[in-house]
Amino acid sequence: MTKYLLSLMIFLAGIFTVNAQKDTIKDSEKISRIVKETGITQKQKLLSPVRADVCNCISKIETSGKTPAQIAKEISQCIDDKVDAYQIISQSAQILENTKGKAEIKIFPKGSGGYQKYYYEIEENVFDSCEVIKKVVAVTNQESENSISGDPTAVKLYNKGIKEYEAGNYAKAISYFKDALQVDSLFAFAWDNIGICNRKLGNLDEALAAYQQSLKINPFGLMPLQNIPIVYLFQKNYDIAIEEYKRLAAIYPNDPETYYGIGNVLIKYKNDYENGLKYMCKAYSKYIELHSPYRVDAQKQINFVYSKMKAMGKESLFYEILKENNINPE
Repeated sequence: MTKYLLSLMIFLAGIFTVNAQKDTIKDSEKISRIVKETGITQKQKLLSPVRADVCNCISKIETSGKTPAQIAKEISQCIDDKVDAYQIISQSAQILENTKGKAEIKIFPKGSGGYQKYYYEIEENVFDSCEVIKKVVAVTNQESENSISGDPTAVKLYNKGIKEYEAGNYAKAISYFKDALQVDSLFAFAWDNIGICNRKLGNLDEALAAYQQSLKINPFGLMPLQNIPIVYLFQKNYDIAIEEYKRLAAIYPNDPETYYGIGNVLIKYKNDYENGLKYMCKAYSKYIELHSPYRVDAQKQINFVYSKMKAMGKESLFYEILKENNINPE
């Protein structure tokens, strides 16, 4: 059975246990030059050039026609490509600070706990600091027969709406999407974006109506199914939001957003930390399986629940729930 490692960064001492073959690099003179040239003395400075490279790699990912899982795998590859370099730079800086360069570098192989530690450091930094990653992972539209119009006039109007949306001109974007629907009434993505724009404008009832129109055209549309419960959250209809997440789960049982969504409602809005934790653990494990950087968000929620359950004297129950979900905090 697969077990997942969870770094409870705020509350628990230690992160990962390492049991792997280690390659070594002893060229301290070369390492010293790298560190001196980059001026690296702190973790954020260490991560800065790595983050820039990863962000640049992610920005080049083509999202059209790909599933979220496919996109997440490509994001993971962008991070993987920089882990070895980050191991060298990070450890070399620590050596210079603590031993004046007289030590060896240990390169942990992919799949080991040590490797995952460096991978997660990059991933967490990129997710918190790189705006492009959030745009890329937010791609949820999956095409069906009616998702994209075959009418070039409708598509042209739709693309104009997208440009206005990206510029923050939501009302104008809506007008273009509606014009596209006048040309092709079965243009599901146009309804999806009308829903998003209305949510941005605070027109929640209009947003719901647009999402429902999209689902009439394509009952399996991932974007409206994911966004409907979010609208209910804004309306503070928490129980309905949970039911809508369950509706999503019935159609997309492997989508971690279902588990994260229900867990978030239970934790944040209903103070049901025990059941919320169970769902959040499932989301965390699924995000790891899919190589999704949204693992970071799930981990933060789990850390938050730990603080609450510890204060309530339920720390042992917290660990029991993690164990039930094959998550090992180390």
